[in-house]
Amino acid sequence: MEKFLEVAIAAATASAEVIRGYYRGDFRVEIKADQSPVTVADREAESIIRSMLLDAFPGHGFFGEETGSTEQDADYLWLVDPIDGTKSFVAGYGMFSTQIALMHRGELVLGVSSAPAHHELAWAVKGRGAHLDGKTIRVSDAGSIPEASISTGNLKTLALSPRWSVLGAIAASANRIRGYGDYYHYHRLAAGQLHAVIESDVNILDIAALVVIVREAGGVFTDLEGKPPGLGTTSVLAAAPGLHARLLDLFNPGVRP
Repeated sequence: MEKFLEVAIAAATASAEVIRGYYRGDFRVEIKADQSPVTVADREAESIIRSMLLDAFPGHGFFGEETGSTEQDADYLWLVDPIDGTKSFVAGYGMFSTQIALMHRGELVLGVSSAPAHHELAWAVKGRGAHLDGKTIRVSDAGSIPEASISTGNLKTLALSPRWSVLGAIAASANRIRGYGDYYHYHRLAAGQLHAVIESDVNILDIAALVVIVREAGGVFTDLEGKPPGLGTTSVLAAAPGLHARLLDLFNPGVRP
């Protein structure tokens, strides 16, 4: 696993240099079929990451935001979003990241999350703890909603569902509600600086690396139904252990005995 981590961090570092070279510069923005933007920086960064990973591990599969998947049934599958938060990258406000994760036979076992604009790097390997800029990090021991700072990300689906009123009740009783979004609130959660993250509209490439980082920091990371993240995951409930069960019960009343 050490070699996997070494190459993943090297790929994140190399891609960060490319991304910073384009950031706040002059580049063309294209709109993909799903109406999300893509730039030359996205494509070049993914090309670098893909080449470095598959050159080092030619038997592995790869699933990238821009180039799609190859050998997706391989025992080891790399999940990559070269710029998660391209809208932020284009707008020039820095809340974007590079996400590199490794899945082994369906289980997420390694995550690297790089924030090029903020020069922040988080990583984790299953069983080895979580690290942020070279320091070991740990989630908070917060156990109640009134003491919790909770951050939300994309919420469109939640807003159109009966769960919207549940979120309203949580917001009314929480200590603080924030909307940091993207990589930033997961790094803060893993570092114990906030206590829960709620999102209803994500894809696995957005969060795969962050799943490993939050879990290895001692947090609980599921979807809003309490299921572990997988390739089809679209929602997130990530929190300190003492808080996660309470929030899960609120979103799923009467489900647990």
